[in-house]
Amino acid sequence: MRIAVVGTGYVGLVSGTCLAETGVTVTCVDVDATKIEKLNQGGIPIYEPGLAELVAKNRIDERLFFTTSLKEALIDADAVFIAVGTPPDEDGSADLSYVLGVAREIGELIEKYIVVVTKSTVPVGTNQKVKAAIQCELKKRGAQIEFDVASNPEFLKEGDAVNDFMKPDRVVIGVESDRAGKVMERLYHAFILNNIPIYFMDIPSAEMTKYAANSMLATRISFMNDIANLCEIVGANVEAVKKGIGSDSRIGKKFLNAGCGYGGSCFPKDVKALIKTGDDYGYNMEVLKSVERVNEKQKMVLFDKISKHYGGELKGKHFGMWGLSFKPATDDMREAPALVLIGLLLEAGATVTAFDPVAMDECRRRIGDQIGYAPNMYGALQDADAMIVVTEWQEFKVPKFTFIEKALKEKVIFDGRNIYNPEQMKEFGYTYYGIGR
Repeated sequence: MRIAVVGTGYVGLVSGTCLAETGVTVTCVDVDATKIEKLNQGGIPIYEPGLAELVAKNRIDERLFFTTSLKEALIDADAVFIAVGTPPDEDGSADLSYVLGVAREIGELIEKYIVVVTKSTVPVGTNQKVKAAIQCELKKRGAQIEFDVASNPEFLKEGDAVNDFMKPDRVVIGVESDRAGKVMERLYHAFILNNIPIYFMDIPSAEMTKYAANSMLATRISFMNDIANLCEIVGANVEAVKKGIGSDSRIGKKFLNAGCGYGGSCFPKDVKALIKTGDDYGYNMEVLKSVERVNEKQKMVLFDKISKHYGGELKGKHFGMWGLSFKPATDDMREAPALVLIGLLLEAGATVTAFDPVAMDECRRRIGDQIGYAPNMYGALQDADAMIVVTEWQEFKVPKFTFIEKALKEKVIFDGRNIYNPEQMKEFGYTYYGIGR
């Protein structure tokens, strides 16, 4: 089987590479010639554990190809995946210009039946717009070529995307014809053999499933952050509460960690888009609007703790920060809480030196040299008034506290991810601030 994947960003590159690993011949397409050249030379444009090795393996096995020519990629293709970005517009809606641009180009180029699969995260109704755009281009050509559209949303966690794709909880596929369904069954044959649940449904339900899933996870995070803030006020420990409710089989243990807010490319964007979809149809998504408000407020919680500790006098203070990416195992800083905290500290007259295992180049790209960057985690703390943990990287969880003590001016830690034990910190002589305990 042969497919084309348009877009070599996070979703497109992971999806294309993993499908190649199952035996499908995949040609990935991107308009960015520099990115394609890098991929053809053995590099990859994103950081994702295990992906570089999988790309190299499937290039050698001649199942994975990269090109700037969609026309070339469509030759003998059974399906073409649209996996381009859908950034939020100013009103929160998903910008579909890239998706529909690809759809029009597909309409200009196809010569035989093909299934056009939307992999990008798009609001309900987008596939009908994709279908209309293709039909419009075929009409201009005077061509009578059959095609189908399908929705196949991704459920990838940054930092564990390869494993998520290869061993998913489920695969969701929205189709509107038996013919398209059979093509998608062939494509996911290896998954069916491995007894992975494949859920076929109508296209609007598949489109909604993606937004509903991410919004539910964002809701759990904001709920626990709200509970954490109340725990501090009433004298409860959110870590104990998490265990108490997580053991309930109806609730489960995942996505119950309190912290300094969620970020990334998915949750903030998808929550906004689903709120906007509700507004467009005259329905007020009250829960999600609260989720968004709580998260924006939570991104300021560390700054509020820092400011209170120093009596509001932060001018001239210097802080060592551990973590910049919105979560571990990625260099993604989109909507990252670290960016909010850095901005507030700088505005208050403080200075910051940070260390992150992979995200420092991305931070430089975003804010330049407004902060300092350390070559290692302990170097970031040198002569700092306090240490701030923003991202729960594995190497931060069991540090050498003697090194921390030597580096800091004062033994003060602001832990935005609750990775340290408050009682142990007290024994070590630290002034320690966590979230919700």
